[in-house]
Amino acid sequence: MQSCSDPPGRATARAPTAPGVPAVGSRQPPRLLEQLRARARRLGLAIRTEEAYVGWVWRFIVANGKRHPRDMGVREVEAFLTRLATQGKVAPSTQNQALAALLFLYREVLNQELPWMDDIQRAKRPQRLPVVLSRHEVAALLDEMEGVTWLQASLLYGAGLRLLECLRLRVQDVDFVRREITVRHGKGGKDRRTMLPAVVVEALQAQLAQARRVHERDLAAGYGQVWLPDALARKYLHAAREWVWQYVFPASKRSTDPRSGVVRRQHIDESVLQRAVKQAVHRAGIAKPATCHTLRHSFATHLLETGADIRTVQELLGHADVSTTQIYTHVLNRGAGGVISPLDRSG
Repeated sequence: MQSCSDPPGRATARAPTAPGVPAVGSRQPPRLLEQLRARARRLGLAIRTEEAYVGWVWRFIVANGKRHPRDMGVREVEAFLTRLATQGKVAPSTQNQALAALLFLYREVLNQELPWMDDIQRAKRPQRLPVVLSRHEVAALLDEMEGVTWLQASLLYGAGLRLLECLRLRVQDVDFVRREITVRHGKGGKDRRTMLPAVVVEALQAQLAQARRVHERDLAAGYGQVWLPDALARKYLHAAREWVWQYVFPASKRSTDPRSGVVRRQHIDESVLQRAVKQAVHRAGIAKPATCHTLRHSFATHLLETGADIRTVQELLGHADVSTTQIYTHVLNRGAGGVISPLDRSG
């Protein structure tokens, strides 16, 4: 049975909170933000992306005296983005997210394909080399962790997973016989397979046993559902309660789905692991701005250092283009081509 992760897309920055929209069944005509939400859900955008887009559109409207976006255009959009950069001093990625929200509004909600849309320049993101830890530093970091967060961090490094790819793993995505992990609906909506490190097998089996106990208690209490995409939920009516669809790392408490109102158990929030890694970096005395994603960078770099083929690494990481993977050749200990410094050759 094929698995699936949470909806694709993820907000790269928190957008301002927007006001509520009319309740379902209201006789009022749909308001603009309600239309935006409906369109986002129709296209299958993640709830984080939906919330971010609603927030940016609301902020854009307020910044222009609550005029309707239909009455505005390129001048107002560019002025808004300029203020974000100059007064708000937000990062280029945040500027681009705000622009994406406004383009989504005009194209998908207002159905306006205006010539000026393609002329707006996106903010350029600076090209920086990734932060990479040495093998010794990775070992020191993991030594400062324990329990579930140790297991999660070990998967980020040992399997090259992104943070949310790890947290969204479902029971059927782990194959102990073939020693592999299947990442469903990763970045760009792609599936891929990567290795399951032998070091984590015992801990991962124990985690699954604990997750099963949690699931059985939920079922006994009349719950036990997990989130599934609408199409799968309709096709497999009882799949949301089946064990194979449950998250490997379930949250400690059940929560109410903000879209459907159904009480479900989601996966552990990413802030738990982010905080644990940050504290471990500090305790290990690592003088680098290391984060969860640094472990993925280190996975790729260390594979290339040991002679792994760059195409294989590209596959394991899920990169669409090998040029994305090539950035790791710039941070190898011996340089991109194994070149030795002339100073080391002297004498």
